[in-house]
Amino acid sequence: MRRNHRTTLIATTLTSTAVIAAAAVGCGPQAAKGGAGAPSSPGSPSASASSPSSPSAPASPAASPTSSADDKPAGTPAAPRASATTAAKPAPKVLMSNGSKGSQVKELQARLAQIGWFDDTPTGTYGAATTAAVKGFQGKRGLPETGATDSATWDKLLGMTTAPTAQELAGRAVNKPVAKLDARCMTGRALCISKTSRTLSWVIDGKVQSTMDVRFGSQYTPTREGVFKVFEKSRNHVSTIYHTAMPYAMFFSGGQAVHYSSDFAARGYNGASHGCVNVRDKAKIAALFDQVHTGDKVVVYW
Repeated sequence: MRRNHRTTLIATTLTSTAVIAAAAVGCGPQAAKGGAGAPSSPGSPSASASSPSSPSAPASPAASPTSSADDKPAGTPAAPRASATTAAKPAPKVLMSNGSKGSQVKELQARLAQIGWFDDTPTGTYGAATTAAVKGFQGKRGLPETGATDSATWDKLLGMTTAPTAQELAGRAVNKPVAKLDARCMTGRALCISKTSRTLSWVIDGKVQSTMDVRFGSQYTPTREGVFKVFEKSRNHVSTIYHTAMPYAMFFSGGQAVHYSSDFAARGYNGASHGCVNVRDKAKIAALFDQVHTGDKVVVYW
């Protein structure tokens, strides 16, 4: 009877041990299946820990009922946190737009004229020409091209121009800001062409001899920037590509040249070249043509 009891007790013990062992082996794959390939932490046992020679890993502590998002399986995105930043910055206030009238509009037109964006006499009426001028100015300065003058556009314009004189407001004069010469223009003989002020300055040994308005190519046919040399002059040149007159042409980069443009003289900045540097003052470009030599430097810069 005692022997049978001992046999029963041994069998029960072996059965319990087998159940515990089976449960321990089953934990690894369950974690791998449900964990979506989460990497082990630095102190975690590797796959080799299941080999017979390795000590068995201690059981993990139970998860706290107040666990944070860190207890989520790897790969589960954390819930977005509420932003502590302030509300979005309001859009700039519109000061003038198409249809506006008054002295501020006239000042706007005179200031735009100073940097070559407005070619008409200031009228004080915000029409299609003013809208186009403002839109062009905004595009060049990285501002939204709305054609309306908002506070951001106005502040940028004020920083680039001077208060218009009575002569400017009457359309009898335009006081353009003096272009800052590029350092590469300060030695020798140079046609110094600024895309910022849209002017060409004829410079000899750092001294400006004359300055004139210029126009450049569009975004599709841009005027190249850099340092070049005049390699050919042609007083009565006609384009072999566009069959248009290019008087007083001074070529500096492939087919691009400084030359007189009747279209620029007539339409101002409402048009663009095919890459050439257009001059609208015929008397000035004629005088410049006679002074420039083949081999003189040409600097095109912002």
